[in-house]
Amino acid sequence: MALKGNLRDFSTTQLFNLINLARKTGTLTIETKQAQARLCFKGGKLIYATLDGQDDRLATILLRAGKVTEETARTIRAQSDIKNDKELAALLINAGYVTQEDIVQSVRNHHLDTVYKLFAWSEGAFRFEPTLLPIEDRITLPIDLENIIMEGSRRLKESERLQEELPDLNMALQFTDRPDARMRTINLTVEEWRVVSFINPRNTIRQIAQYNNMSDFQIRRIVYGLLQAGLVQLVRPEGMEERRPTPSARPEAPLVTRKPAVKRNVVQRLIDRIREL
Repeated sequence: MALKGNLRDFSTTQLFNLINLARKTGTLTIETKQAQARLCFKGGKLIYATLDGQDDRLATILLRAGKVTEETARTIRAQSDIKNDKELAALLINAGYVTQEDIVQSVRNHHLDTVYKLFAWSEGAFRFEPTLLPIEDRITLPIDLENIIMEGSRRLKESERLQEELPDLNMALQFTDRPDARMRTINLTVEEWRVVSFINPRNTIRQIAQYNNMSDFQIRRIVYGLLQAGLVQLVRPEGMEERRPTPSARPEAPLVTRKPAVKRNVVQRLIDRIREL
């Protein structure tokens, strides 16, 4: 029988802890008004993660990771005789397009990026169905939940800080003086170079994130680093008129949201239920 509950009573971190401690196998589905996530576990380890509407085919994952080109990805998708991702992985490795390590690293990072988004979800219904696993054609990799919990908690705190530093993603960026000379002495990651290539007063930070399939957390982290290094500066996007408040306008007080106290009796019942599954 499936275990059901709500994130208001039982957080994502607590769910992961229980699944890890009980070494459970099955699928956890978390659904909010905006999105739905599906996570699969085997023996208490995460093996698969996806968001509703997300293209999690191997060709797309490798393209986002920069392991194949857009042209190669289009060619792969057009091959109707390739039945599943496992078969595609073998073909790509044998043809020399990628290595096994490329595939493992790309799929692992894709699953982790999906999971880390869930730590910020404070509301939504969840359902854990024991023994249910992903379809056979997906590539699964065992990942320890202890590391996920620690990194997810750290990212949540960092995300809150970055949101305070860069609250408005509708601002644009422009380079400071002599960016070419300065960048020759700085080691940038592939993701940072992708962001740099789109820096232009006409592009907002949000648009740059969309061009590169980056989350708000990822783009904020990269832009914050570029700002701190003095390589770029925030500017108002070209063509956007500055809004001036009217004399009578009063700033709205920020909404303060507090996570409700955990209901101990609900938590204890959930612990007992998941251990019995």
